Amino acid sequence: MNGNTGMNDAALALIRALEAAVAKAAEECGKALPAGISYELERPKREGQGDRASSVAMQLAKSFAMPPRELALRIAAHLGEACAGLVEKVEVAGPGFINLFLSPQWFASAVSDVLAQGGRYGAVDLGQGRRVQVEFVSANPTGPLHIGHGRGAAVGDVVARILSFTGWQVEREYYVNDAGLQIETLGRSTQARYFELCGKGELAPFPENGYKGDYLMDLARQIRDEEGDRFLSQPPEESLPWFRKYAAGVILNGIKGDLARFGVTFDNWFSEATLYERDRVRVAMEDLKARGYAFESEGALWFRSMDFGDDKDRVLIRNNGVPTYFASDVAYHHDKFVGRSFSRVIDVWGADHHGYIPRMKAAIAAIGKDPADFDVLLIQLVNLIRDGQPVAMSTRSGEFVELRAVLDEVGVDATRFFFLTRRSDSPLDFDLDLAKKQSGDNPVYYVQYAHARIASVLRNWQAQGGSPEALRGGELSEAVFKSREARDLADALAEFPKEVEAASRDLAPQVLTGYAHTLAELFHSFYVANRILGEAPEIELGRLKLAEAARSVLASCLGLLGVSAPERM
Repeated sequence: MNGNTGMNDAALALIRALEAAVAKAAEECGKALPAGISYELERPKREGQGDRASSVAMQLAKSFAMPPRELALRIAAHLGEACAGLVEKVEVAGPGFINLFLSPQWFASAVSDVLAQGGRYGAVDLGQGRRVQVEFVSANPTGPLHIGHGRGAAVGDVVARILSFTGWQVEREYYVNDAGLQIETLGRSTQARYFELCGKGELAPFPENGYKGDYLMDLARQIRDEEGDRFLSQPPEESLPWFRKYAAGVILNGIKGDLARFGVTFDNWFSEATLYERDRVRVAMEDLKARGYAFESEGALWFRSMDFGDDKDRVLIRNNGVPTYFASDVAYHHDKFVGRSFSRVIDVWGADHHGYIPRMKAAIAAIGKDPADFDVLLIQLVNLIRDGQPVAMSTRSGEFVELRAVLDEVGVDATRFFFLTRRSDSPLDFDLDLAKKQSGDNPVYYVQYAHARIASVLRNWQAQGGSPEALRGGELSEAVFKSREARDLADALAEFPKEVEAASRDLAPQVLTGYAHTLAELFHSFYVANRILGEAPEIELGRLKLAEAARSVLASCLGLLGVSAPERM
C-alpha cells in the first residue's frame, strides 16, 4: 500500500490509470493540464452506474474548450487501455461522468493487498514521525471518574491509537490538577467528614461549596480506621495539608485503576504543582512580556488578548500575586510547545470549555507557535438510558454515575464502543439494555460476532487439514467475485486505508465504529449467500482468503478502538 495516499494498491492503480488517460487526451487535444485537478473516484449512488465514477471531464471542459461529454468520451477511450484488466468496461453517462465497472481481477488484487500486509494494512503515514501530545481525561482528583470522563477517556485513547497507527510519534498525558481551590476544598471536605465521624463536627464545619458525594464519607471512614482519632488533638488548620494530600492521592489512585481497567494508559502524569516548583509559570510570563503580549497594569499582569480578537484583555497574575487558571494553562502549553518541543498538541475538554478555545489559541500564537497545531476535542454529555427512560444524574448533590458502575454492568468493550459511535461533540444516548444484549441489535456484539464467526470457519477448515500458510500465498481465484456479496466485501476492504486516513485527519473515532459495523454487515451477507467450506478447492480457498482478509481488517479496526476481537462467542 502506498504509505501516505489513503489508498491500497488496487485503488491507487485506478487513479494512476485515470491520470494516464487524461494525460493522453490532453496530448491528443494539444492542451496543457491545469493545476488542482481532482482524480478522486467516487462510488455511484445508483445501481447500474458502475463501481466508481469520475467527474474529471467536467472539471476540464472549460480548459479544453470542449463539451464535457465529448471530453469524457475521449478520456474513456484511453482509460480501458490504461486500466489493463482492472475494469470490465468504461461508460460515459449524463453530462460527462465516466463510470468504471471493476473486474474480478481488481477485487482479487484488493484482497491480496490486505493479506500481504496483515496488521499493517491501512497504516497510512500521515505523521511521518512528528511528535504529537494527546492530553485527555485530566479530571480533578476530587472524586471518582463519571461517565462523561469515561467518554473523554475513550475518545482520547482511540485518537492516540489512530495517530500512532498513521505515523505520528504519540505521547499520552494526564494533567493532574493538584494545585488550587479544588484541592483545598477537597481537603476541607474530607477533614469535615472525618471530624463528623469522630463526633467533633463543630471543630471543622463542612465547607459551603464542599464535595458532597458518598465517596468522601467512605474516604473519611478509611482515614479513621487507619489513623484513629489522632487529628482531634491538633488544630484543624495544622492537619488540613495532610487531609488534602491524602484525599487527592487516594482518589488519583482510584482514577488510575479505573482507567487501567478501561484499557487507557498514559505515558506521563503531569502535575500542575510542578509548573510552580519548576518555575514554568514565571518563564512563560516572561516570554509573553518579551514578545510584547503581556503588560502590567493596576498591579496585575495582563495578556493582550484583544490583539487576537477577544473582547477584552485577560488577567494572568492578579494584583495579589496569585496566578489565574489562565496563567497556569498558558504556562502548561508553553511547556508543551517550547519546553518539550511537540510539533502538535491535542487536548480533550468538556463541552462547557468551548468558549475557552480561542483564548488558548491566541496564547499559543503569542508564544510564537502556529495555533493550527493546537486542536481541541470537545466531549458532550452522555445520557444513560435504562428501560427506555433516562437515568437520573445530578452532580449538584454530589451524586453521579461512576464509570466503574457502567463497566461493571456492561463491560469494557461495549462501554468503549458505545462511547465512540457518535462525534464527541454531539450528545450521546447510551442504552444500557442494548449494550448488554447478545444479539445483532447490539452494534459491538454484531461486529465481534463477525470476527468470531470467521475464526470459527478457519478453525473448522484447519481441522480438516487446511494450512494457514495457504491463505497468504498464491493467486486468488477471480471466480470468487462472480458473487455480488463477495465484490461488496472486497470493495469495503479496499476502503479501509481511506477510512483510517479520515479518522486520523479529522480526529474522528466514530468513523471506525461506523466502518466496523458496515464491514461486519457485509461479511454476514457474504457468509449467508456463499458457502465457504465444501466448495471446489479453488473456490473454497478463494472464499477463505476473502474471509481471512475481512477478519484481519476487523481485528485491526477493533484494535484501534481498544475493543477485543474474540475468537469465540
